Amino acid sequence: MTVPAAGPHPQPHPQPQPQGPPPQQPHHPEAPNWQAGGAGYVSPIPVRASHLGDALVSEWTKIRSVRSTMWTLGVMLLLIVGVGLLSALALGSERRVNPLLAVGFVGVLLGSLCVMTLGVLSISSEYGTGMIRTTLTACPSRARVLTAKAIVFFGLALVLTTIATTLVALLDYGMLNGPEPTVDQWLRGTVGAGLYVALLGLLALSVGALLRHSAGAISAMMGVVLLPMLLALFLQGESLKDFQHKMIEYSVPNAFATLYDIPFLPEGPSGWTPVLILAGVTAVALGGAYAVLLKRDV
Repeated sequence: MTVPAAGPHPQPHPQPQPQGPPPQQPHHPEAPNWQAGGAGYVSPIPVRASHLGDALVSEWTKIRSVRSTMWTLGVMLLLIVGVGLLSALALGSERRVNPLLAVGFVGVLLGSLCVMTLGVLSISSEYGTGMIRTTLTACPSRARVLTAKAIVFFGLALVLTTIATTLVALLDYGMLNGPEPTVDQWLRGTVGAGLYVALLGLLALSVGALLRHSAGAISAMMGVVLLPMLLALFLQGESLKDFQHKMIEYSVPNAFATLYDIPFLPEGPSGWTPVLILAGVTAVALGGAYAVLLKRDV
């Protein structure tokens, strides 16, 4: 049997190549270009640097979305307006008082306790729940966080308290009999009282930032408000008389009474001086809160 000789294998015919440049791959501008040596992924969402306004919006959202704010401020308004109205009705048929706006003193003093409590909770509650870590992660500038908290809380307390004191002053003016209040008396009985209560709340916020404990900070603020007057009642004797008078003159209840022209003692701060004293104390406490927040770990 004869085997045919092996010959060359037939070569396939070459396919005709298309003319022109090679096809281009589709390019997606939003796709990351890691091989280009550039900055890498660029987000399609516009990115801008944050500022104090963003922190203010965040703090306003937090303070208005928790139930403690509504309850404490609601009780504060009820105390200021309700106690002021009941005090005016309790004066009898003649309803004569001098000075005319002094009836609102008791309600404002009681309402300030609610504002102080809210001031403490507005920052100490974040330390209690651990939310402060999230806050400082979202806004690494600690000074900006504390500034936003102070501005939002102080503004809210000042506006609501001034509205309440103004309403009580108008009710007293319409219901009671007495000498016509001067412009300065109107301002101290409305704006002055509201400013003093807001400063007390800001002082409470500063104490809350220093202590980082709700119960401890609230107890400390209650002691600041009530303890000097209570101690003065038990300091009897000639040797302690001067010290007793000083404690009464610079106590918080006497400061409110001074704003309404009914001070407990004839000597001591007068006019707007209690507001200036509290503003200085609050500034010192707030400065300490900034120093502690910047240096202490969370």
